[in-house]
Amino acid sequence: MLSVLNSIWPILVALLLFGVIIMTHELGHFTFARIFKVKINEFSIGMGPALFKKKKGDIQYSLRAFPIGGYVAMEGEDEESEDENSFEKKPAWQRAIIIIAGATVNLITGVIIMAIILGTTDLIGVPTITGFSDNAASAKAGLQKGDKIIAINNDKVYTEYDLSYFMMRDEDAVIDFVIERDGELQNIKSVKFDTREIEGQTAIIYDFSILGVEPSFGSVFKYSFLNSFSIARIVWVSLFDIVTMNFSLNELSGPVGTVDIIADTATNAVSTMDFSSLLTIMAFIAINVGIFNLIPFPALDGGRFFLILIEWVTGKRVPTAVENAINTVGMTLLLGLVLVVTVNDIIKLL
Repeated sequence: MLSVLNSIWPILVALLLFGVIIMTHELGHFTFARIFKVKINEFSIGMGPALFKKKKGDIQYSLRAFPIGGYVAMEGEDEESEDENSFEKKPAWQRAIIIIAGATVNLITGVIIMAIILGTTDLIGVPTITGFSDNAASAKAGLQKGDKIIAINNDKVYTEYDLSYFMMRDEDAVIDFVIERDGELQNIKSVKFDTREIEGQTAIIYDFSILGVEPSFGSVFKYSFLNSFSIARIVWVSLFDIVTMNFSLNELSGPVGTVDIIADTATNAVSTMDFSSLLTIMAFIAINVGIFNLIPFPALDGGRFFLILIEWVTGKRVPTAVENAINTVGMTLLLGLVLVVTVNDIIKLL
């Protein structure tokens, strides 16, 4: 019995935390719909068959079986309605705010989690070199202690996340640096790093250390935003890599893979009593969900926002039938992708 509980609790924790991210997103829509007095028919966490329903006033609150999303069903959102408080009867600017609010709350949640991480850590890493390992290749190539790293291969560096990500993303372990030394910018080109094989992948050996600054109100405030911006940029770059087929299917994770990662991290966090990695993953997921929903793709919040923007600029609303057809196609494609990635996640788990 104990072994079963030890196996199940990390998954339950992962589902709970994943559900919290979904709930904050839907609460963004819900809150501004209420502010603008839009009639709400249902507030749901999860998709698929309902596990729990409760009606309060005119709103049905639901918990559904599959933790892959959620929704706020507003009167007149996907159909024509004569109700004066329906979504479609509201001005374009109000509808735009309601649609964009979910992703915005996710991004704010990511910044708050990042502030908690930085506020409870011993040191905040910043991209300034403080030392080198013995016989460091980067030191031989011209990097020096005290160099502030400004860019890697033409990609701007603001945080330690940028530094590690863009170095990891390099394909040949030969990197061009722009650094600030004694107040002047300098180019250090073709820095050749040593590499090693890890699980069949070639990885760069990081042979220098970076500066850690003590957390204060100013540093936590500054780097909670900068680190969140870095994560958002990583998400955008990764999405571009997916579109351009720079990632294989095995490198993608859907809800099942995400829950598995959170569960593993939760187990390690409890065993070590260090929850920073778990919080970091939660920040990544919150920002990831926010950025992904801002993509101007049909059925996503970004796609709906784009249609409202067209209406705002032209003064002509896209016909409801056309909008519904566009969103149906988009939703079908998204669900197809989720299905493929989920099957792949299950195969990897097995």
